[in-house]
Amino acid sequence: MAIPSADECLSRVRALCLALPGASERLSHGEAAFFVKKQFLTMADHHHDERYGFWAAAPDGAQERWLGTDGERFFRPPYVGGRGWIGVYLDVEQDWDDIAEIIERAHAVVTPPSRSR
Repeated sequence: MAIPSADECLSRVRALCLALPGASERLSHGEAAFFVKKQFLTMADHHHDERYGFWAAAPDGAQERWLGTDGERFFRPPYVGGRGWIGVYLDVEQDWDDIAEIIERAHAVVTPPSRSR
């Protein structure tokens, strides 16, 4: 299975993010980033290393789960890794169902709970 180019990966990640309710895209620190009031995902194009991927908010325990699953595909990102965010390498063969799950959960972590009337 061929690894998609950086542009193809960004297109796939963008489509997954923007399909979520209330999500928007803007630049943050020179990278494409996705928000629902708060940021839930940022692309990482060789940010502090020679790798291409993204960093995503994650629910409690998810970072350890993904790192335990495959340390070749996932990593603890700088700055936000201490808050539980998960890093995902896109320059390796990936399971895009896993990526969709990570993105959906990142969105859920920062989305304010709905208020019932």
